[in-house]
Amino acid sequence: MTTAAAHPDRRPHPAQQDQAQQHPYRVTPTRVLRSEWHKLRSLRSSWITMGSAAVLMLAVGLVMGTTYTSDGGDSDVDTVVLVLYGSVLSTLCTVVLGILVTAGEYSTGLIRASLAAVPRRLPVLWAKAAVFAVSVFVAMLTTALLTFLAAQFFLHDTDQAASLGDPGVLGAIVGNSAGITLLSLIALGLGALLRSVPGAIGTYIGGVLILPEVLSMLPYDVVESAIKYFPTQAAGVLGSATPLEGDASAGGALLALCLWAGASLGTAALLLRRRDA
Repeated sequence: MTTAAAHPDRRPHPAQQDQAQQHPYRVTPTRVLRSEWHKLRSLRSSWITMGSAAVLMLAVGLVMGTTYTSDGGDSDVDTVVLVLYGSVLSTLCTVVLGILVTAGEYSTGLIRASLAAVPRRLPVLWAKAAVFAVSVFVAMLTTALLTFLAAQFFLHDTDQAASLGDPGVLGAIVGNSAGITLLSLIALGLGALLRSVPGAIGTYIGGVLILPEVLSMLPYDVVESAIKYFPTQAAGVLGSATPLEGDASAGGALLALCLWAGASLGTAALLLRRRDA
């Protein structure tokens, strides 16, 4: 009797057994995330674009490190910006990947299967965004740290010598990766919104890259102040250890980028609920 009391019957209640048998493949957030992670890592395009982003950042950083000389007149350039200048090219790669994650499924028709498996629809978009954001941030942060350390191996005896412990350096490296991630999330939202890979790429280039340059030519102070919080300009502030005078604050830039990404994904989510697959 004592043994029986110490080890009570742990078999599930009959009602729980019936529920498990009726819903063996119930949709849960964890399963949706796992599905999106499997799709992202199983696509060849994911490895090619992410690998290209890493190689470009590292290659440009090494070129900057090996060719820099103290008497070249660039001593006033931010060290992190100089070393991670390849982030501009890396961002283009991750932006294309973000668009392929969403718009690519519409072009292949896979989105119908995804939405049929998850009838509520929105969990699919949130899972795509979460898996993609974590993957890009981890990959870009790892590459940025490696690039900085590799470039500093050649810059240690120049006026651009720096270490991770210097004021603002580590924060700028993390901010650089966060900026790339948020810019790529904007692209992911555009892909889900427009459902077209060429259309989303064109909209991103025109709206995110070209429009601020066109607006900057207008002779209005209010326009100049607003441009500081446009996506690419805000990302540049996050990736700088010593922001220039007149730039937005790091907190303001981060908030602006989050709002831009939220607007892109929020609009896509709103239309996802209302439109047919």
